[in-house]
Amino acid sequence: MGQYEVEIATVDSPDEAAEHGFFCYKSKPKAEGYRRKLEWLEQRFAEGLQIRLIYEDGRSVGFIEYTPAEFAWRPVRAPMYLFVHCLWVVGRAKKKGYGSTLLEACLEEARAMGKHGVVATTKSGGHLVGKEIYLKHGHEVVDRAPPGFELVAKRFADAPAPAFPKDWHERMDRHGEGLTVLYANQCPYFSDAVQQALDVAGDVGIEPRKAIEFTSAQEVQNLAPCPYGTFGIVYNGALLTCTPLGAKRLRQRLEGRHPGRAQ
Repeated sequence: MGQYEVEIATVDSPDEAAEHGFFCYKSKPKAEGYRRKLEWLEQRFAEGLQIRLIYEDGRSVGFIEYTPAEFAWRPVRAPMYLFVHCLWVVGRAKKKGYGSTLLEACLEEARAMGKHGVVATTKSGGHLVGKEIYLKHGHEVVDRAPPGFELVAKRFADAPAPAFPKDWHERMDRHGEGLTVLYANQCPYFSDAVQQALDVAGDVGIEPRKAIEFTSAQEVQNLAPCPYGTFGIVYNGALLTCTPLGAKRLRQRLEGRHPGRAQ
């Protein structure tokens, strides 16, 4: 990896989380989102979740977060796989092969554990990594789901292919009229995004509006209204967005679907 001193650290316990953090929001350890993510992590370690942080010259520049797929916080059916929640390399550390190094560490872990392989949800141009890095490491697209999500898997031997659920419309219909924000504390950025969505909806005049927190992987797998899983906004029984939007974009979408609002 060139002239840089590179190290990989494993975070799989509260003690390691206290020592290394978890990369996201690392500059804001007193923020509400950071606290919620830390609490979420401390509950997940017992389920087998791991974070691998990659350090360049003593500074963390990327990470991978993965867990046994039975405990994945994405709606997916993938027993006996490891599931990648996040894979992220930032700034000047990009294009140095660090993402590949992290993914290979996950693949090695899956083989050592006797898993069927490694699986991830991908989407280009969103909050998830696109499929390209996975394809480079032997993954294949095994399923697709709207809007624009693909499930990629590296299968060892003749392991069965993972799949998305198929009941997306039923998942959205259950929320009825008004606006519902569904979220989990898997991402520290969602704390602010949830309140912003409720505030914007209130400004537009939408009632009722509510937020529902997913508190287990099983809830996400069985109830999340889109493949992203840990965030979604449903408005009048239809999916408005799978990922957080800025206040301006969210207002525009809501006003476009709420024509009765007084101008």
